Parts: sequence; structure tokens; C-alpha cells
Amino acid sequence: MSHEGLRSLASSASTTAAARSRTPTAPAGPAGPATDPADLGVLEASALLRARELSARELTEACLSRIDERNGGEPSLDGDPEAINAWARVYPQLAREAAAAADDRLAEDGEEVSPLCGIPIALKDLYSVAGLPVTASSRVLAGHVADADAAVWSRLRRAGMVLLGHTHTHEFGAGGTTDQVGNPWARDRVAGGSSGGSAAALAARMTPAALGTDTCGSLRIPSACCGTSAIKPTHGLLPVAGLIPLAHTLDHTGPMARTIADCAALLEGMTHPGPELPPAAPARTPAPWIPFRRRESDRPLEGLTVAVTDRTEGLAVDPEVAVAFETARRACEHLGARVVFTPAPWTLDWDDLSLVLLTEAWNYHSQHAARADRYRPAIAEFVEAAAGFTDAAAYLAAQQRRAAGAAAWRRWFSERRVDLVLEPTLPIVPYERGPGYERGHAGGAGDPMIALTVLWDMTGMPVATLPVTWQTSVSLIAPRRAEVSLIQAAIDLQEHELGIPEWEPPGNIPSAGTEGSKTRPAAGTEGSKTRPPAGTEGLERR
Repeated sequence: MSHEGLRSLASSASTTAAARSRTPTAPAGPAGPATDPADLGVLEASALLRARELSARELTEACLSRIDERNGGEPSLDGDPEAINAWARVYPQLAREAAAAADDRLAEDGEEVSPLCGIPIALKDLYSVAGLPVTASSRVLAGHVADADAAVWSRLRRAGMVLLGHTHTHEFGAGGTTDQVGNPWARDRVAGGSSGGSAAALAARMTPAALGTDTCGSLRIPSACCGTSAIKPTHGLLPVAGLIPLAHTLDHTGPMARTIADCAALLEGMTHPGPELPPAAPARTPAPWIPFRRRESDRPLEGLTVAVTDRTEGLAVDPEVAVAFETARRACEHLGARVVFTPAPWTLDWDDLSLVLLTEAWNYHSQHAARADRYRPAIAEFVEAAAGFTDAAAYLAAQQRRAAGAAAWRRWFSERRVDLVLEPTLPIVPYERGPGYERGHAGGAGDPMIALTVLWDMTGMPVATLPVTWQTSVSLIAPRRAEVSLIQAAIDLQEHELGIPEWEPPGNIPSAGTEGSKTRPAAGTEGSKTRPPAGTEGLERR
């Protein structure tokens, strides 16, 4: 769909979609204080912990109680239609021990400890934790126990974070639905994937923080489906050591939370220098200074050029998505950004994606050939296809074309003087949960879940994804290593204008396609002014 068509659809659909989703802008007035510690975000909880107004033990117990109340029973591999089932495993005793140790550190060192000390967190079931199972939500790895921590978890553990448990992934991270997990907003809809358990746990307020991974969109897809936020950093900013891989040159680790500011706090901890690299290892991308707070200005995006491209052309865009995108575009303008239209310089060849993804996937999965009968049907189909991708010359040629495409995008940002790209995260709203693990649902070319997300894994460029409603989301994209300006702009957009959706317990939750949730400004902010519905005035072209 062209950008003109997208905006026309937004205009014609705005009245209808308003009855099917929440009002696109956050209501005026500050958010009320959380009455249950489990409702706190990362930065809110951190301030209370450091002021000794809340203990890590109290916060952890609140999260464990919330898991008991809202997960829908004990964690299970296959889930239940009525359950959220976000968790693969929960570790109550280990969490209590870590919380006690965090309280001791806070009492002894106070302001000297990391802002993340005492904050509970969920890890996607691809992250290794020494001495604990890591199974990729798969029977193939049943009984597998990690012998060392994943590199980024090692950093967060040293910062004093409290591990609550592992959350479900779409099996081996190879899909965008995570059907064993129910979307907290509507159990009959997908939670997205492959980090679906992490997004669902965040949306239902079972944890303030989570880690996910992203190979074709797996941080951003579930965030878009569950009304949460995520940051996919520049490829190479964070190590992937200790992660069960899907495709090593596409895999990213990254933070998930209910707000971009909370994601930023997690990202800062994840980039904190870890163990010394071996002498032969390549130099890692230097860690940036990361902002946590919005700028106190009526026009904080003034001076930025935000581009809208033609990447939605040819896609079927749901009306709710068009309305949400137009809301975000107008919000950028309201905050001072100059929004222009300029065509994309390069789009990926889906055959090249298959060559890269499946060749690298088989490099890992070949070791499990003797246990192939334990994969779910769609993942068995994916692995069977991957077994045919062993042509080194074809793989290298695809990587060369990928590198040329990434270079084209780098030149485009520079020559067009574009700071950020704005686009829908997904062209669709969450669809019916259930068949995602059946044969014929292995994903790939034509899958709307990755239609807009996977390009940014192929180019390695950083992305901030933030909700507009519980079932719609937009993404801001920046050049490589431009996390600082990206995150600051995303925080400003969320906290001055878009707010965050508020999940309600069962009985008050609308099904997908009904009137939608309440929203509030991000914590500690004031709501935006209500603006008119999406208009049709033209964008400047560049």
C-alpha cells in the first residue's frame, strides 16, 4: 500500500477503528500511582528501591504472586486456550535468594549500585543460565541444562537483577506466533513471536522487565501484538554468546518492557562491559551513552527529519494499523519533527533471506537430526527445508548482496539527511491463535508478521518499537550505532504523545476488534492533548 493509500485508509477508517480500539492519543492528566509493586515499571521500581521505600524482596514476592494469579496455572509446553502461559519455568526460590542479596547490596552501597539492582526480570527460553534448563520451548532439548550464563545475562546478574524465570519462545525462535502463549488482551489471538512469552508476561504485569531476541522481528512482533515496547539495537552492539541461535549473522539480543525508557535502562545494563574478549576476537561496537528521560520541551523533536517510505506498497494494511500510523506521524509533527516522504533505496530479496537464514539454521540444527521427531510440525518443516541449504557459494553471494543493500541504506540516511524512519511495526493486528505450529505455517516470504521487520535485521540497523494501541505499534529506525538519538526520540514520542496501553484483568478485557483498552501516559508524565483525526494533507517529498 502506498503512503497516500495508507493515509487515505487511515482517514476513512478512523471513525470505525475508534469504536474497535482505544482512542489513539493518551488521555490528559498524570498516571495514578501503582498500588501493587508488580505494576511498577523498571525506573519507577528502581527509584523506590534506592530510596529504601520498597525492598527487592517485596517487589519479587509481588511479581511471583502476580504470576500465580495471572499465568493461568503451572507453566506448560503446549499451553491452554484459556491461559496466558507466558512462562516456560519459574524459579521462586532462586528469585527470593537473589532478591535478598540485592537488598543487602542496596543497604551497603546505596547510590553506588546499578539502577537495575533488585529489579525482577524474565529471560526468553533461549538464554543460558548456568545450572538451569534452557530448552527453546522444545521437546528436542528436554533435560538440557546450561553450563554457563549467556553473556548479557551475566552482565545483568552482576548488576543485581532478580531472575524470575524463563518465558516461552516460539519453538527455537523460528516463528512469529508462539501459539502456546495466549495474548493477555484476547486469549484467542496470537501473542506474536518469537519472544511471545516475554511480551505476554510484560503486558499482564507479571514482570517489569524481560529479554528477547530478534532474527526476523522477534522482539518487535510480540511487542506490537501485546502493547509493549522493545529496542532492537545495532547488530553487534550486544554479544549473543550463550544464546541458542537461529541464524547467527541475523540474531540480536535486546530488551523488552512496557516503556521505551525502561527498555533503555535495561539496554544500558546489557552494554556494561563484561569479561575481557579473547585477543583474536573482533572489536565490539562501543557502548553508547543511553538516555532514560524525556526532554522537557513542547517540541523535543525539533530539528529531526523523520522519513516515511514506500515500504508498505503492495502490503494489505489493516485499517487499525493505518489509523495508528497516522496518529504517530501527526504526533511526530506535533513534537516538532519534519516528516517527509522519500522512497526506500533497497529492499531485500526474499530468496537471499532464505539463503542466509536457512543455511545458518541448519548449521545449528544438524546436530539434532536424530531427534527430529520431537520438533513441532511447523518447526520440523522449517528444519527439513534448512537441510537443503548447504551451498557455500550461494550463501556467500547472498551475504554480499545483503552487505550492498545495507550500504545503500547507510548512504540514503546520509545523503537524504534523514535522522529516523517511521513505519508500522506490523501491517496487521493480531490474528487467531492456534495453527502456528501446523505444517504450512513455517513462515518466510509472504508472512505478514515479518513483512516490515526483517529488513532491519538484514541491515543491522537499530529499531525502537512502541505501541499506539494494544494491538498496533510503530517503529522508529535509525542508522547503525545511532541508538542515542533513536531512543531519545522514541521516549519523547511515547511520553509526550502516545502513552502506553493499560492491561485489565479478565472480565474487563475486550476481544480483538472491540472497543479496546484504557491508556495512560508513560509513568511520571502528563498526557498529550487530544488532536483531530488523521488528515490527508501531503507530505514533503525528498
